[in-house]
Amino acid sequence: MSFIDPTTDGTADTFARLAIELHDAPGVEETVDAVVEFALQALNCTYAGVAFAARGARLEVAAVTDPVVADIYELQISNEDGPLVTAMREQTPVLIRDTAAETRWPVWAGKVAALGVRSVLDVPLTAGPVPRRTVGVLGLYSPDADAFGPDDEAVAHILARHASVALASARHEASLAQAVDARKLVGQAMGILMERFGIDADRAFAVLRRYSQDTNTKLRDVAQQLIDTRKLP
Repeated sequence: MSFIDPTTDGTADTFARLAIELHDAPGVEETVDAVVEFALQALNCTYAGVAFAARGARLEVAAVTDPVVADIYELQISNEDGPLVTAMREQTPVLIRDTAAETRWPVWAGKVAALGVRSVLDVPLTAGPVPRRTVGVLGLYSPDADAFGPDDEAVAHILARHASVALASARHEASLAQAVDARKLVGQAMGILMERFGIDADRAFAVLRRYSQDTNTKLRDVAQQLIDTRKLP
């Protein structure tokens, strides 16, 4: 059963502290690490992990508390099938009470049971207005069959909501930081072209964009190469 009783007054304080901890995490990596560590403390699970929804709706491993979770994830990501994939695509939790008796994904379940994992609970991390988008999936695992009860599911849902908001915010901030860095690089590269060829800013940007399109290279990478080598690709 869950180590936190979702019906007690102390639960609100516990998750309030979690919200503060997630908010104070300096980046995406630290945020997901805090999520999985809290899951180990709050829930009846031995292992935990988070997978992100990457481009093209493909999942990528973001954090795991044990290599066995990475193995469980890779079995599903490589085949694009399994409870993790279903939780992401359908935005619904998936509970497997015993992998040794699981019939929806028998091949995957047999391999997971062989790894010593019997219970699985995958909870989608969704954010934004309706229709909500899936930012990832929180996975909880136990070597015991039927390890997750109603209290565990309730706590997992609360944790997922907090994690979804924190991760969406952290990834947004990371994207903004990358965009700022990219603008700085492009500005430096434009300055090099303007000084070398005596052209204005519009013309310098047009040159960088043309090289980016002709070589199928990101504008940021074209700018970085020019800064590093003083040559265009």
